[in-house]
Amino acid sequence: MLPFSLLASYSEEVFDADGETLGFLYGKVWTEYAQSSLMTVFLWIAALLFVSLLGAGILVRFKRQESLKSYVTVALSLAVGFSLTVIIAMLSLAFMEMNEKGRINELLLYPAATLAGTVLLGAAVTYGASLFGKKPFRIAATVSAGLAAAAFVALLVCIGVYYGRNIDGDGYFNSDAAKVNQIVLYLSAALLLAAIFALGFVFNRDKKGFDSKSISYAAICIALSFALSYLKLWEMPQGGSITFASLLPLMIYSYMFGTKKGVFAGLIYGVLQAVQDPWIIHPAQFLLDYPVAFAGIGVAGMFSNVKKLKKLPQVQFALGAVAASTLRFVSHVLSGVFAFSAYAADAGMNVWAYSLAYNSFVFVDVALVIIAGVLAFSSPSLVKQARKFHAVENVKKEQTYQINNDENT
Repeated sequence: MLPFSLLASYSEEVFDADGETLGFLYGKVWTEYAQSSLMTVFLWIAALLFVSLLGAGILVRFKRQESLKSYVTVALSLAVGFSLTVIIAMLSLAFMEMNEKGRINELLLYPAATLAGTVLLGAAVTYGASLFGKKPFRIAATVSAGLAAAAFVALLVCIGVYYGRNIDGDGYFNSDAAKVNQIVLYLSAALLLAAIFALGFVFNRDKKGFDSKSISYAAICIALSFALSYLKLWEMPQGGSITFASLLPLMIYSYMFGTKKGVFAGLIYGVLQAVQDPWIIHPAQFLLDYPVAFAGIGVAGMFSNVKKLKKLPQVQFALGAVAASTLRFVSHVLSGVFAFSAYAADAGMNVWAYSLAYNSFVFVDVALVIIAGVLAFSSPSLVKQARKFHAVENVKKEQTYQINNDENT
């Protein structure tokens, strides 16, 4: 009888006086239970998959080193396949939950989904174009970037309209005790984003743009991080969560390909996070809590080329992870102070103290990432693979230097 009860609870809609759907009578029974149960199942599968792949990798490394490269390809394929399964299943349940509770707001949902689809489709088209040469690659990259930028601006406009209709002047977020300071919020988002991009370019060792290889790795790492972000160990009441080292793939990507590419990958991941778990009350708050906060994760590779730490890749990674997470923390704190002060007023706390305390979950999250990262970078094979891209760039620089010297001679 239980399956029929669940289906019955799912089908009993509640309507308002105008006949519009308000939600479902027992909306929590079906999807919240399914999400919680499935998340637990995926968490255990992820842990088992990680241990199995790591153990098999160590065995291959010592017994059949010549097969290590092919094993890594197989392991990565399995990880990506599992990630896509998690993403599709959990996103589907999330949309079902919003539908059950009558929370689907077309003004925000469709622009956000369009932006995510534009980014993903653009990356796929750009990668495909790169197989035909540099010129098709540049054309596809330019068109894709333009469409993504247009979709991003459209989303911000829709958030602004939503804010004006539903939140501005609602007596809660705009009460005397908790007023959204729009000017400071926009300035904070702009200045922090500028600082992150500046750090991304200053500490970047790779002077060239995206190519097919960096795009493929970016797509894989974003997908892995996005899937792991569903494996939540603890969820905060007003957004934010402690996850199963979800930011590790993005940080490794930054270590491998440099901070400039890392910042762009983090920014895209931040947009996808807004689709996954939207908690949006203002355009600038959206920027600070999603694209800006996770763009900061892209500077995690800032110490990867420090020669004094070359023999300590674990330290290189840990220092970069702390710096990146500090930027994320600052972004969330500023958002909390200027956009979510209503919650501080309810708690009777100073708004800065409330925001600092609430967003401290970031450092618990990064502690798990650092532990996993230090273990990963204790593997000579992983370090060698990650630094292969450093070596490629150094070789190219030396070749360019030699050609210039020959021409001058």
